[in-house]
Amino acid sequence: MLLRPDGDAVVAIGQASHAWVSGQLARAWGNERFPAPEPRDEVCLGAEQHDVGMARWDLAPGLNPRTGRPFQFFEMPRRTHVALWSAAPENLLTQSRYAALLVSLHGTGLYERFPPREDDPEVLALVHRYLDTQRALQERLAAELGAGWDELRRNQALLAAWDDLSLALCLDTTEREVPDVPAAGGASTAVRLTRHAEHHTLDPWPFARDEVELRCEGRRLEGRFEDEPALHAALDRAPRVDVRFTVRAA
Repeated sequence: MLLRPDGDAVVAIGQASHAWVSGQLARAWGNERFPAPEPRDEVCLGAEQHDVGMARWDLAPGLNPRTGRPFQFFEMPRRTHVALWSAAPENLLTQSRYAALLVSLHGTGLYERFPPREDDPEVLALVHRYLDTQRALQERLAAELGAGWDELRRNQALLAAWDDLSLALCLDTTEREVPDVPAAGGASTAVRLTRHAEHHTLDPWPFARDEVELRCEGRRLEGRFEDEPALHAALDRAPRVDVRFTVRAA
C-alpha cells in the first residue's frame, strides 16, 4: 500500500496498481541510449506484476497503530513482508516462468539493497530462509529457460529502476534520482525524475516518444482509524480515484 497525500486525506494506492505504472514504463521504454527490454513481453509482464504477492493483502491491509492508516509497504511487519514476497513468484509460474523469475530476482534484490534492521533472530532466520529458497528457484528457472545471467541482471536492474520511478510518481515525490539504470553498450547511468506543476520531467530521456502518459487507480481515504474493521469498511466505501502522470523530457 502507498499513501499519496491529498489535502487532509490520502489516496491509498495498492502495490499492484503501482506495479501497473512500472509496467507502463516498461512498455514505453527504449531509444538509442536506453535499449528496450528483451525479451520484451516477459519483462514487461514481470514489471507490471512485480508486486503480485501483495495484491490480496491490499484488499484488507493491516492497520498501522502509529498512524491510524494502512501500513505502507515500508512500514509492514517484517514477518508479513517476507511471507508475501515468498509467495509472489509462485503466483506467476503458470503464466510465465521468465516473469516469475524476474519477480523473484526483484524480491531478493530488495533484501540485498536494503538489509533488514532486525535484532529478532527468528525474523533474521526467516529472511535467510527466504533468500536461500528464492536463489535456488532462480537457478532452476534460469536453467530451464536457458536465460543468461548478464541478461537477467540487466532486466533485474531495469525492473528496479521502473519500480523506483513508479514509487516516486505515486508518492508525489518532488525529485528522485534513480541510480544504475542500464544503458546502451553495457553502461549504466542515473536518471532524475522531477515534479513540476502539471507534469514530470525525466533526464536523461529513456523513451522513443516525446511524452509518456501513465495512470493508476487508488481509493481516497479520509480520517484515521483505531481498528482494522473500521479501516476496511472505510476502504470499501472510499471513492475510486484515477491518478494520472504526464512525463516529458527535461
